[in-house]
Amino acid sequence: QVQLVESGGGLVQTGGSLRLSCAASGSIFSINVMGWHRQAPGKQRELVATITTFGGTVYADSVKGRFTITSDSAKNTVYLQMHSLEPEDTAVYYCNLKMPYGSDYWGQGTQVTVST
Repeated sequence: QVQLVESGGGLVQTGGSLRLSCAASGSIFSINVMGWHRQAPGKQRELVATITTFGGTVYADSVKGRFTITSDSAKNTVYLQMHSLEPEDTAVYYCNLKMPYGSDYWGQGTQVTVST
């Protein structure tokens, strides 16, 4: 059983910063991809950023240069540092863990609200 616990969401003004954390527990494969997706009201869930156990990263074009994803493999934790936040970044942010053989896990989501 794998569990993902997110933290760090909240309310911030335009231009502000937030740091999200996601801790994975349970049977975690040594090779995996962790990442963040987000879903705004009335929109589909979209990828924000991912990081592999080898350190490779992928970012959505909309967050490049503003968001940074990092991980601590010893703690099975992934972080999303968000700077220069915009109202368009308002969404529920979900942590995701993908492991071999199709294993795919999601956190419960954390709300990020950027006010004007």
